[in-house]
This record gives sequence, structure tokens and C-alpha cells, in this order.
Amino acid sequence: MNKKKLKHFEAELLKRKQVIIEEATKTVNTELRNRKQEFPDTIDRSRWETDRNFLLRLRDRERKLLKKIDEALSRIENGTFGICKECGEKIDENRLKVRPVATLCISCKEDQEHNEKIMS
Repeated sequence: MNKKKLKHFEAELLKRKQVIIEEATKTVNTELRNRKQEFPDTIDRSRWETDRNFLLRLRDRERKLLKKIDEALSRIENGTFGICKECGEKIDENRLKVRPVATLCISCKEDQEHNEKIMS
């Protein structure tokens, strides 16, 4: 992959990382600080706790995505970005546009998913 395309993917990854960090900061600064809030009844309290738990699960998924983004940025630095970790072939650029943290080409990803189905 040429340097221009690598710079594009790097910028995209950094932008996604920044958005996730901003959302996480907003969650900590606003949503989670409301825990001392008094609620008029148990239904309101239950609704708030349900929403809070959903938000925390979402942020946990984003935390995992942050790790994948950092790994993708490292692959850009060391020259392995866009190369399938399973077969060593190039990952299709269209796949990387949709999922820039991808580490497997379509074929290897399909094989992985097929094997997971068999093991379930």
C-alpha cells in the first residue's frame, strides 16, 4: 500500500479514536456523575440504571475498539497494515475502508467464522 493511502487510514483511525475518547469523557463527566440523583419512584430509578448499564456496555465495547485502533496504528508504523495475519495476503482496500482495524482478509475471516459455528 502506498504512503498516501496509509496516511489516509492513519488519519481515519486517529479520528475514530478521538471520537471514542470524547464520548467516553462525556460519559464520565455527565452520565456517571448523576448517580447521586434522587428519583421520584422506583420505575425512574430502574430506567436510569438500565440506561446506565447499556451505556457502560457500549463504552466497554469502545474500549476494546480503542485497543484495536492502537494495534492498527502500530501496524501502519511497522509496515504490516493491510496484510492478513493468517495467510499473509493483502487485505482488500474496500474491506479496510469499512473496517480499518481488520487483521484478516475476507477469505480467512469467513473461515474463522465458519470454524466458530462448528465449535458452537
